[in-house]
Amino acid sequence: MDRRIGKTREAIFEAFISLMAEKNFEQITVNEIAARANVSRGTIYLHYVDKYDLLDQCIETQMEQLCESCLAGGEDAHIASGGALLRTAEYLERHAWVFTTLLNNKGVPAFRTRLHAILLQGLSEQIDMSGLNRGMNKEMLIQFLASAVVGVMEWWITHSMPYPANEMIEDILALMERNQMAPRPLDTVQ
Repeated sequence: MDRRIGKTREAIFEAFISLMAEKNFEQITVNEIAARANVSRGTIYLHYVDKYDLLDQCIETQMEQLCESCLAGGEDAHIASGGALLRTAEYLERHAWVFTTLLNNKGVPAFRTRLHAILLQGLSEQIDMSGLNRGMNKEMLIQFLASAVVGVMEWWITHSMPYPANEMIEDILALMERNQMAPRPLDTVQ
């Protein structure tokens, strides 16, 4: 991508997120985004269909960057594994402003939904259905686990990350292991 295009898109994204930190998504106008980004309204429409497309692309970009960062661990190539969960929390911690804004804005459930979907996929690929999980409905178990992890991460982010990322993930994995639902043993967390 041309550097100028990248810089313009970054300015639009930053303006959009800063406006979302101030007001509800539904109240934000393309004119406000353009003014804050110091670009014309037409420039925004060159890159995005409307503010909903901008939101979708912002979330998708953030999720792609999150996944790239979290799955960079080689052998721990599932987002639901201990190491990948820790890298996820650390990435969220480093980019707290963006994710806090996305989660706190009442008009944006799409981010939470996307994170939930990624965890569902990771868990479905590696959940152990033997032992206590034998005979359980796998889909229901995966929904339960993904909802619990996303719920705790959402709480952690919206409450200004009161604990370090590694402590939160250790606690999540301990709870999962205590209930024999952990996708990977705790000793795989790095």
